[in-house]
Amino acid sequence: MDYGQIKIADEVVGIIAGLAATEVKGVAGMSSGLAGGIAEMLGRKNLSKGVKVEVGEREAAIDLYIIVEYGVKIPEVAWEIQESVKSAVETMTGLNVIEVNINIQGVNIEKENKEEVQVPQTTRVK
Repeated sequence: MDYGQIKIADEVVGIIAGLAATEVKGVAGMSSGLAGGIAEMLGRKNLSKGVKVEVGEREAAIDLYIIVEYGVKIPEVAWEIQESVKSAVETMTGLNVIEVNINIQGVNIEKENKEEVQVPQTTRVK
């Protein structure tokens, strides 16, 4: 019996893909592109802006724009992203993911932590 059609918006697929990508160890975040030569990192509410999705009736192709952590092995992280995104999108939507293209837009270099001087507290007992 046919109850009707199910249409999944591109942005929904983009959100699923963005969340799956950012859960991979070594991914600092998603990027919406380069602004003045610097990759802009997106917050969790805007993850889908770092994803380009083409959704057909039964298939999807996904392009992700990623910022990685400094020191990671980029090919390994990219492969993990591809696996994670493909699995999440296919499981949640039923679409066949035919491509997951990874575009590394930047490297996140953590700022040096300044040493905080901790003043020891003494407890006085009366």
